[in-house]
Amino acid sequence: MNNENETISAIATANGIGSIAIIRISGDKALDIAKTLSKKDNFSPRYATLSNIYNENDELIDEVIIIYFEAPHSFTAEHVVEIQCHGGFIVAQSILKATLACGSRLATAGEFSKRAFFNGRIDLSEAEAIAQLIEAKSEDAAKILASQMKGSLKEYIEQIRDEIIHILAYSEVTIDYAEEDLPQDLITQIEEKLELLKKSLNSTLLASKAREGLMQGFRVAIVGKPNVGKSSLLNSLLNYNRAIVSDIAGTTRDTIEEQVKIGTHLIRIVDTAGIREANDEIEKIGIERSIEAIEASDIVIALFDSSRKEDFEDEQIISLISTHAIDKKVIYVKNKIDLEEKFKDSNLDFDLQINSKDNVDSLIEALKDIMDVTNSSDEIMLISQRQISAVQNTLNNIDEAFMPLESQELEIFSFHLNEAVKEMASITRPFENDEMLDKMFGSFCLGK
Repeated sequence: MNNENETISAIATANGIGSIAIIRISGDKALDIAKTLSKKDNFSPRYATLSNIYNENDELIDEVIIIYFEAPHSFTAEHVVEIQCHGGFIVAQSILKATLACGSRLATAGEFSKRAFFNGRIDLSEAEAIAQLIEAKSEDAAKILASQMKGSLKEYIEQIRDEIIHILAYSEVTIDYAEEDLPQDLITQIEEKLELLKKSLNSTLLASKAREGLMQGFRVAIVGKPNVGKSSLLNSLLNYNRAIVSDIAGTTRDTIEEQVKIGTHLIRIVDTAGIREANDEIEKIGIERSIEAIEASDIVIALFDSSRKEDFEDEQIISLISTHAIDKKVIYVKNKIDLEEKFKDSNLDFDLQINSKDNVDSLIEALKDIMDVTNSSDEIMLISQRQISAVQNTLNNIDEAFMPLESQELEIFSFHLNEAVKEMASITRPFENDEMLDKMFGSFCLGK
C-alpha cells in the first residue's frame, strides 16, 4: 500500500451546520498529534476525554471530546484518534488544518476503509456494505447491509469457494497420476455437485437483480396521456404542489423527479410528459424522456382518465407499457372517479380507482406492498455490480467446465474451476488488482 506509514486525517461527518463534527486521525502519529493539539499527556484508550484544542499558534479553537483507539483495536487497525467538536464548517476545518500542521496529511476518499482492508480488519464485501449503508434507501436495505458488515456474505462466498476447491482437488490429484482416469461414478458425483453450485449461485443472482431497487431506491414512473392527472397525483404523493396543474394538455413537457418515503422505503417518483403524437420538437424530446423513465423504473403507474372516453392515445399508452415495461411491476389506475364515468375499455383490468386530488391512500398501500414483497426473500444478496459480475463469471466458468470433465480433459476442467475460485475470491479479497481497489475505495465518502 502506498504511503502506508503516513498519518492521515479528515473530517468524517457531512458538511454543514450540526451539533457535532468529527475529525478522524489514523496512523503512527495520531496520538502524538492529539497530545500536541490538546496539551495533554495522557489518553486512556476508548475513554472520552474533555479537552481544549489549540492551533499551531497556540490559539484556542474549541472545547472538544477526544477518543483514542490503540492499535490494533481500531477500525483501521492503526492508532486512531477521533476529535468531536462543535458542528460547523469553520471549527472542523480549523481543527483539521491544525492536524495537518502537526504532520498528518489529508486522507483521500475511502482511505480509512482501504487501510482497514489492507490491515485485515474487513474484506471487500464488508467494505462495500459500509459504503452503501451510508446511502441506504430503506430500512430493509439497512438491515441487509448491517448483516453483511458482520460477514454474512463473506461466509456464503467462502462456502461456495470451498466447495469448488473440494471438487477441484479430485481433478488435480488425477492430473498428477495421468495414467488413471476418473471413474464414471466420480464424474457423475462431480457433475451433481456442480449443478448444486449453479442452482445456489443462480438463485442468489436472480434474487439480487430483483431486489436492486431495495439498495438503490425504487424508481416509480407515472405515465399516461396528457391531462389525465399525473401532476395532481405526484403532488398528492408528495403532499405539496411540486408540479404545475393545468387543464391545458401538455403542461408537463419534461420529466419531473422527486423523492418521497413510503413505508420504510425512500423512492424516486418520476412524473413524465403526456405521451401522445408530438406536435413539436420539444414535445418529442419530452416523450422520448418519458419512455426512458419507463425503462429505467422499477414500478410503473399507468394512469387513465375515467371521465373521458378511451381513445387512440390511451391505446398508445397500453402499447408503450407492453413494449417498454417488460419485467416491471405495472399498476393500472383509473383516475377522476368523482366525475361521470366514460372510460369503459373492457380489455383493460384496473388495479385501482382513485381521485388523485382527494385521496391516494390505496395507491400508497399498493406501492408499499410491492416494495415489501421485494424484500421477502431470505436469499443472500449481492449489493454491487462488481459482486454480480463476479458471480456471473463464476457461473460461466462452471458451465464451461462440464464438457472437458465429460471428455476427461482435466487440465481444461481445472483451469475453469480455478478461474471460478478467483472470481468468487474477488468478492471478498482479490489476489492482486490495485487499480480495481483504487477505483472502488475512491467512490467512498471522504473521511470513510
